[in-house]
Order: sequence, then structure tokens, then C-alpha cells
Amino acid sequence: MSPLDSIDRKLLQYLQEDAQLTTKELASKLSLTTTPVHERIKRLEKEGIITQYVALIDKHKVEKGLVGFCNVWLKEHSHPYLKKFEHEVVSLKEVIECYHIAGNFDYLLKVMVKDMTAYQHFIVNKLAKLDNIGNAQSSFVMTEIKHSTALPLE
Repeated sequence: MSPLDSIDRKLLQYLQEDAQLTTKELASKLSLTTTPVHERIKRLEKEGIITQYVALIDKHKVEKGLVGFCNVWLKEHSHPYLKKFEHEVVSLKEVIECYHIAGNFDYLLKVMVKDMTAYQHFIVNKLAKLDNIGNAQSSFVMTEIKHSTALPLE
């Protein structure tokens, strides 16, 4: 993998802001022609720096306005139990992010659902049914102050 130069970093920043920019528009912003911009994008994709392009959706317009963070503590911590939990939690569609964390809990889940009733259903009928759950503690977003999908590249 080649190191990122300042043009790569600017290109990635522009793509993080708007992945629908055309090669021509990106070339204009970078003061380059389209061919080197196209080649840079293809190299960044091939090297796995650009992993995918997505559409970001307004959560309220698709009825997923309740965001909860669920700290999960497992009863058993041996490798097979951890991997089994990870395999099972990936299949839960309400869980949009899952992190194995250090501290008082083992995992942090970001859960998005319609409302508190849907969250309760998720906890009682899905999460609690997974083997090895020792404890789960939830916190809820009241106001989203900052949300970004862009990685800082400075």
C-alpha cells in the first residue's frame, strides 16, 4: 500500500462529503485532469482505503428515530462464547454497530428502532434470548449534537 499524499487526502475528504461528485468535479476541485483523479480513486479502492459507497438516510423519515446504546456484559468470557455472541448479534437488524470494548462491560451496541416499545421488544425478545447474556444496560439519545461518517484525515 502506498502512503497517502496531500492530494489523496483531499480527494478522500471530498468523497466523504459527497460520494456522488463526478470525476470531472473532483478534478476541478483538485486542480487536476480527470485521468489522474480516476486512477487515484481506482488505486484507493484497490488498496482497500475506500471500502464502499453508501447512501445516508434520515432516520426519522424511515421510523428509526430512537437511538439506544446498550452495554452488554457476558457471563462467560472464553473465546468460543465471545465468538458465539458476536455471530448472533450480527444477525440482529436493530443493531447497527457493535464494539468489543474494555471496561466494565464487554460489548457496546448501537441500536436503532422506531420507539421505546420497539426497543423493549428488542431487549426482551431478541437480546435477552441470546446465550450468555449476564447483564445489559441501556442509554438513550435525547439530542444528537454531532454525527459524522467522515474520518478526519489531517
